Amino acid sequence: MTEKYKIYLSDDTRSRLINDAELFEFTKKDESVNLNAFLKTLIVNYFDQYRHDSEKLMTNIMQDLTSITSISDKDAVRLADKIVSTYIKNDQFQSKQTSAVTLTVSGSSYDIIKIIENNMLKDTSLSQYLKDMFNSYLSIPRSEREAIIFKDSYEDISRALKEHKILSFTNTTSGDEHAFLVEPYVIAPSKEEQCNYLLCMDRNSRRPRTFRISRLRSVFVTADSFPINPETQKELQEKAIRSPHSVSLTVQAVVRLNKYGVRKFKAITKNRPIVSKIEGDLYYFDWPELQLEEYFKRFGRDAIVIEPESLKEKIKKFYYYGLKEYRK
Repeated sequence: MTEKYKIYLSDDTRSRLINDAELFEFTKKDESVNLNAFLKTLIVNYFDQYRHDSEKLMTNIMQDLTSITSISDKDAVRLADKIVSTYIKNDQFQSKQTSAVTLTVSGSSYDIIKIIENNMLKDTSLSQYLKDMFNSYLSIPRSEREAIIFKDSYEDISRALKEHKILSFTNTTSGDEHAFLVEPYVIAPSKEEQCNYLLCMDRNSRRPRTFRISRLRSVFVTADSFPINPETQKELQEKAIRSPHSVSLTVQAVVRLNKYGVRKFKAITKNRPIVSKIEGDLYYFDWPELQLEEYFKRFGRDAIVIEPESLKEKIKKFYYYGLKEYRK
């Protein structure tokens, strides 16, 4: 069965949902964002958690009300519902502009919608119920939202980690799919809690690798186990804390920042490396080389790499070939 529904969302909510759909790469054949596919996945994977959390919240409020006052159970239910509607699901801080989103459901998402219609609405509309669900989802840190949207993959990876099982999957980085067989060691969110990363050992190359979980497809827990290597485990756990999205070689680097570079360093927080020490205009880092390269490429002449030579040469080549193209 397939059915269409009109869902009315604030522009803020709709925009943030689109951002997640784009980040998690829900796209159509023409590469535009597939919001409908994303919302269907959200509804299926988040409904049970949302229902449980909502019921738990109501129960806790009712128990608190009845324990400190002589209010009846019936009045406690009404007051608890009023509190939730007024203070928790209040839209006053959101944009007053609303947009109609056409939601087309089928399969599991159709079944969930029917459960909501038949059991969950009471004095509210389906549109309002789903809006409340989506806002609840958006209140969660993005790394946890990613675990919800990719629930099946996340659960398989977690089981493989617990049982020390070898994982098989394909990865969609750069638009091409590549198959991997890995020994999983840890799942970790990036410093800004944007996405979760799987840090593992590649079975073929015997090199550490990291993969963004939202880009993994066809995740499969094999029947084969692997022995934990204490040195690899320690190395990847340290990477997980500092820079889970990069397992490149850690180097000791020195970068000279002028006053504009200092301002940029304070302002550009995404994937910003941690400073070991500062001596005048020299900033010292003990950090993965690839991350330092990607971060300081954005600084232009306001950040000059002093050492190591390998990092200095990579950034020099980046600007050299960029200038060469502009001069054509």
